[in-house]
Amino acid sequence: MTLPLWPEGPAPGGQARPEPRRLSLVRLAGEIARALAAVGRVAVEGEVYRPQVSRAGRTYFILRDRASQLPVACPARAARRCRAVDGERVVVVGSLLWGNDRGQLVLEAEEVTPVGAGAVAAMLAEIRARLAADGLLDRPRRHLPRLPALIGVVCGTEAAVRRDIESVVAARFAGYPVWFEETTVSGPGAAISIVDALHRVSRRPGVEVVVLARGGGDATALLPWSDEELCRAVAACPVPVVSAIGHDPDRPLCDDVADLRCGTPSIAAHAVVPDRSVLHAELADGLREAAMAMAARTGAARDRVARATPSGALAIGLERAQNRWRRDGERLVWAHPGVSARRGAERLASCDWQGPMEARTGIARERLASAHRHALSLSPQQVISRGFAVVRRQDGQVVRDPGEVVDGQLLELTLARGRLAAYAAPAGPGSSVRTPHVGSSGAATGGGAKRRESRAGRPRATGRYRGEDAG
Repeated sequence: MTLPLWPEGPAPGGQARPEPRRLSLVRLAGEIARALAAVGRVAVEGEVYRPQVSRAGRTYFILRDRASQLPVACPARAARRCRAVDGERVVVVGSLLWGNDRGQLVLEAEEVTPVGAGAVAAMLAEIRARLAADGLLDRPRRHLPRLPALIGVVCGTEAAVRRDIESVVAARFAGYPVWFEETTVSGPGAAISIVDALHRVSRRPGVEVVVLARGGGDATALLPWSDEELCRAVAACPVPVVSAIGHDPDRPLCDDVADLRCGTPSIAAHAVVPDRSVLHAELADGLREAAMAMAARTGAARDRVARATPSGALAIGLERAQNRWRRDGERLVWAHPGVSARRGAERLASCDWQGPMEARTGIARERLASAHRHALSLSPQQVISRGFAVVRRQDGQVVRDPGEVVDGQLLELTLARGRLAAYAAPAGPGSSVRTPHVGSSGAATGGGAKRRESRAGRPRATGRYRGEDAG
């Protein structure tokens, strides 16, 4: 059982109550959102209450006055244009949004501007400090082009500023190309519009300088020209920017960031638009100076030609040709290979290349003779030639002691001019050795048989003689 929303029966005044519309919650939220979208962008003034900043950079506070209040949310992308100080009176520019998750109406702020001289001064001081910390106030200023291809002007929709600039253009250089970009230059949300207009003008093809122009006004009307985002856009503009905001005493922050600051839009137009009469005068002076320089050079050349005579010129030319021919001939002589060959032959003839060879041969011959004499002195053959003999056994070992051989062992004796074979026999006091008869062939007679004598109990040793060629 459901209870009715209101009592059944006729409504007061005799009229029947209308039937309620049955809607889902989602559809109801959608209709609320569409109704709020129809409201559009609004500018609401009130007092900031309980401001908070989330980790994502969003700022939340309550905007209230004596009878009502409304929650406000500033996204992180608009944090530079939203200054929320507790208890400060501000103007919030934004749109109404319906939050389905919380079922809450929220004013999403695009810009939060303080109201009051003290609050505005504090906000400007904070912006100036941040710009100075980033080096934008003392950055190097760019020079204005002498003849810009196209001049861009950002101004308001009022006709006074544009008319002043057009009058200066007509007076200095009629028909000079100037592009005007009109936008909102004061009031809530004007800073965003000015930044967008500056981006559009600077990206337009041919624009080489941009003029920010606005008429005079109070401090509140000129507050958008002190916006931090606008100042950073002026510093980052790809072309030079001239600031002409208000009158001479007015100094918004964009004047301190621009490449040139002018007191009025008319002065700015004089700075960027060239004077046609001055250009014509400069061109005339340049042409006159060029004509004078050309006349001077032509006169000097004419004088040189007049002083020159054909015979003298021919003699000078002939002398130059002879000098060149002489230099080329000398270079040819030095470059000819015969000169190098002749010098090489002279150097080869001057050096005694046979002398060192003969000297070295003589030294080598003396060293060889000395070595030969030393070898002969060390040779055992010299000892043998004096009558000594070398006794060897059949295995080639030299006999140095009688105990190394046995009786009847065959031995070989090396003499000065041949060798001799003999048999070992003991030798004692009074023993004699009979020398065998040697034939013409060098072999001993008797066939090499052993002959022993038993006289005195001591056998004799017999041998045979072999020449040097004996085997």
